[in-house]
Amino acid sequence: MAGSKSLRDRCVLLTGPMGAGKSRVGRALASRLGFEFLDTDALVEKAAGTTIAEIFARDGEAAFRAREREVLRKLPNARCVVALGGGAIVPEENRAIVRGKGTLVWLDARPETLAERIGEGEDRPLLAGLDRAGRIAKLGALREAREPAYASATLRIDTDALDVEGVCAALVERLGAGAAA
Repeated sequence: MAGSKSLRDRCVLLTGPMGAGKSRVGRALASRLGFEFLDTDALVEKAAGTTIAEIFARDGEAAFRAREREVLRKLPNARCVVALGGGAIVPEENRAIVRGKGTLVWLDARPETLAERIGEGEDRPLLAGLDRAGRIAKLGALREAREPAYASATLRIDTDALDVEGVCAALVERLGAGAAA
């Protein structure tokens, strides 16, 4: 099957804003492909022995991003699906690390969809204390600021109208159809 070698040999790394479905889709895609699933936010928390919210509160975003970069460096480069943190690929250095690991896929959605999926966002440091309108505005601003980094992905999937299985099906089809990047 054309393209299956790239699937078999490379990781699939999912990027996009919080609420786009990276973790849920990542778990489902990994299961479908028989790959390991990794979530960089969970790996940062495990290495730090605390939550991301606590890292942000105690040490600031720069300290979190440094921990995140270390996690990216240690990722495998074969047979895994990785849910990246929403801002993980903003620094060019991180994009270079990720490009060496596999195929980068941008899961995208409108800010309104993201806010609906996230809910109150109490466990999201960048959304802490915001009402629904504030969350939508913040999500829109973050997406706009990060769009140049997200656009470096090999593939983009709009997840607004798709459930997890729909996104997985689209990914398998598009990856198998020749994203041998």
